[in-house]
Amino acid sequence: MTTNNPLKHTRIEFHILQSFPVTCLNRDDVGAPKTALVGGVPRARVSSQSWKRPVRLAMQEYGTKLGMRTKHIAELIAQACSKKGADEEQAKACGEAIASHISKDTLLFFTATEADAFAVYAAEKEFDTSKLKDKETHKVGKKALNLAFDGVDIALFGRMVAQAAELNVEAACSFAHAISTHKVANEVEFFTAVDDDPMGIREDSGSAHMGSLEFNSATYYRYVSLDLGQLYETLNGQNMAGAIESFVKALYVAVPAARQTTMTGLSAWDYAKVMVRKGQALQASFENPVKAKGEGYLAPSIAALNNDLAKKEQMAGSLFGKLDEIELPPNNIDGLIEALQKQLPTESE
Repeated sequence: MTTNNPLKHTRIEFHILQSFPVTCLNRDDVGAPKTALVGGVPRARVSSQSWKRPVRLAMQEYGTKLGMRTKHIAELIAQACSKKGADEEQAKACGEAIASHISKDTLLFFTATEADAFAVYAAEKEFDTSKLKDKETHKVGKKALNLAFDGVDIALFGRMVAQAAELNVEAACSFAHAISTHKVANEVEFFTAVDDDPMGIREDSGSAHMGSLEFNSATYYRYVSLDLGQLYETLNGQNMAGAIESFVKALYVAVPAARQTTMTGLSAWDYAKVMVRKGQALQASFENPVKAKGEGYLAPSIAALNNDLAKKEQMAGSLFGKLDEIELPPNNIDGLIEALQKQLPTESE
């Protein structure tokens, strides 16, 4: 843990407006687009989880080595033990024993470095499970973890290990549920499918299948906060520039995957205001739904967002703590990344 954190209480806040046409980006338990009641009217909603995962996975396209989110910790450790000389029975037993010290059949962020370190520990104990102690296992995992180069996503999105609190990682980024800036009513698409009848045996000419799908269209407000102080502490000040670059690029390109083959929604950001601030996180609420007035929702959404942020800044006074503000457009993602990286301390600092 760093003792001197030059980025303490410093955060990057992304206020993003993104419009999608006919889509079902995030489904509920009956397959309908998720909604929420905000400001007394129904809004389209996309959960934070459904955007987090595509962002995380997209980061590897920009040079980031990801951790693994899996329930198969025992198998991964067993594989590593096999490479260290354990026979099949020993490897399986050691994998299961060490995994039981960390996680009991739950999804867990895990890294290959940790698996290798546990295998080395098991080898030192001659692959004898009676010699594998939970507290020693926890110390091995804590020492092995270097998230700056082996799991930046874990540093960003956090990790909870109920059986080993010392292996917990506090999340540096927070995602709000995206909501439409305006009132939205889901609609229903009725569709049919026709049998190609390759054998020429059909006597009717009607459809072979009928069904319906719900969809909507909306301009969404997305709020994402990246705590630079927490990220600096978790990464021990290493690879901060690389982490920011891959995260921002992934945040820009990632879109939830639901029904992308039938209702493609691959719209990019329409507008964003990105602030670097010291102090409490602040997001817009869009409690008052905007009106299209025959000209679409984007323009009034931009105006409402900027008015709300300006009001918050005025009310907060010195507590607002703004260090920088970047607007897209006229800036682009490359310029945004460069501006954000300038906020980082130099190595000498």
